[in-house]
Amino acid sequence: MRRFGLGAVLALALAAFGMAPGASAAAAAPAELTFATDSVTTTPGGTVNLSMTITNSNTYDIWFVYQTIEPTWLTTQRPDLKYSFTGCSLATAAGATPCSGTGPANLGANYGATVPPGQSRTVTLTLEIGADSGCNGNIGFYSYFYAEFSDSTNLSGGPVYTPETRVLCA
Repeated sequence: MRRFGLGAVLALALAAFGMAPGASAAAAAPAELTFATDSVTTTPGGTVNLSMTITNSNTYDIWFVYQTIEPTWLTTQRPDLKYSFTGCSLATAAGATPCSGTGPANLGANYGATVPPGQSRTVTLTLEIGADSGCNGNIGFYSYFYAEFSDSTNLSGGPVYTPETRVLCA
C-alpha cells in the first residue's frame, strides 16, 4: 500500500508542475506517394491516365526519389489483359513536360528537380489497354519508393496501390 501511495504522490506532483508526459498526435510522414486515375473503367483500345504525386512534408528538400511500379498479383493472373505505359508527363507551372522512365523501375527521376518542403510533384503515366485485350477484368499496380532529403535522411515507403481500372467489354 505504501508503494502505491508514493507513486500516486509522485504522479500528482509531476502533473501539477507540467512535467508529466502528454499525449501527442503521430507525426506526419516526411514524404507521401499517392495515386489517382482519371477513370475507373475503360474498354479494349482505351487509355487511362494514372497520376502519381509525391508530397514533401519534411522541413528539408527531397533531393532524390527512386520508385518502382509493378502489376498486382490479381492483374498478373489475367494474361488476356493486355496493357502498357505509353506516355509520361510531369506537371509544371508552365504546363506538362514529357518525361522518361515509364517502365517498371526508376520512375523517381521523372519528378524533376528538388521538391521543396510543403510542395508536391505530379507525374502522369498513360496506361493504354490493348485493342485485343480481354475484358471484364481489373488492372492495378503497386509501388515502392525511396526518398533522400537534404539533411542526409531517407525514407522508404510502400507498397502504395493504384486505383484499379476495370476493362469493360465494348
